[in-house]
Amino acid sequence: MQSPSYIDPLSGKLYPLDVPRWCSDEGKPLLVTPLAGISRDEIDRGVRSLWRYRAALPAEIARPITMGEGCTPMVEREWGDLRPHFKLEWFNPTASFKDRGTTVMLSFLRQLGVDAVLEDSSGNGGASVSAYGAAGGMRVKILAPATTSPVKVAQMHAFGAEVQLVEGPREESEAEAIRQSKQTFYSSHNWQPFFLQGTKSFAYEIWEDFNHSAPDNVIMPVGAGSSLLGCYIGFKELLAAGQIKRMPRLFAAQPLNCSPVDASFAAGVDTPVDRAVHKTIAEGTAIRHPLRLTQMVAALKESGGGTVAIPEDGIVAALKRLARTGLFVEPTSASAAAAIDVLAQRGAIRPGERTVVIITGTGIKAASLITDILTKG
Repeated sequence: MQSPSYIDPLSGKLYPLDVPRWCSDEGKPLLVTPLAGISRDEIDRGVRSLWRYRAALPAEIARPITMGEGCTPMVEREWGDLRPHFKLEWFNPTASFKDRGTTVMLSFLRQLGVDAVLEDSSGNGGASVSAYGAAGGMRVKILAPATTSPVKVAQMHAFGAEVQLVEGPREESEAEAIRQSKQTFYSSHNWQPFFLQGTKSFAYEIWEDFNHSAPDNVIMPVGAGSSLLGCYIGFKELLAAGQIKRMPRLFAAQPLNCSPVDASFAAGVDTPVDRAVHKTIAEGTAIRHPLRLTQMVAALKESGGGTVAIPEDGIVAALKRLARTGLFVEPTSASAAAAIDVLAQRGAIRPGERTVVIITGTGIKAASLITDILTKG
């Protein structure tokens, strides 16, 4: 197998990894060329973080910026006739799954000599890049929508990041970051491919926790798709390495009010489909135009999975139901739990199968919003 490179998945054009970049010369999103995966013998069992799987990365990273991210627990709960395993990502250092991608992305970029980064985010991504930038001695600037929760902005400021609030829709923050990328490296969790090299640890971790086997189903909330594509890349590597016999079925849960992946998948296409967009309590997945839509639809199809679009009252009901089992989750994560019932009704998941539901973040980050929801309810 040739040395790993960046690749434009649409054109096949390759770029070397040792030159910092976040997009192709044509401004298109990149991936890393497929890797061979690792066996159980290559896990560094002396490390209790996702860096135990560092042998699966496309480049050797000598001094990672790490705070013990990964190795998050899975808890089994009764859910009707099913007993899904909920993977609790709020055990990561900044209380969301984003730390998986950030630790690998910033560690690699710092190794290449990048000492200052830009990120656009309305929440967990910005907090994560701010924290890991601080831990790694890197300057961080976050561009966030002017409507971003003051609590989330405070979290970014606490880590020493410069925060610029941008008027207009969420997309304008990204556009402004791209404009400023000529001055500072744009280390976007949506664009830079090494972020997905971090989120693929989902697959390795689930595989190891299930005694080196794959579950039948993985359900996750999906916006820009880094958890979905990370799972797909990781399980694909494990399949290539002969460590699992088949891919788990991957399912993307989205709020009906902003569900472009569901719209395209349901229409049987991998291009955008018109569907009305409205405000949703699942803020973390409110991405109108996901950058990697084509790759997400392909991953869902190849795994035999699918999509679910959850109305707002369904998200609220799942949020309350999870809380009654002891799990206080952000509304974005509740959409994945709500998808369990829909998929069970469709016959897409069944009792007796092993189903993992990824809970991407804690309800504490959205406590005021959840208080309003519960008060009205």
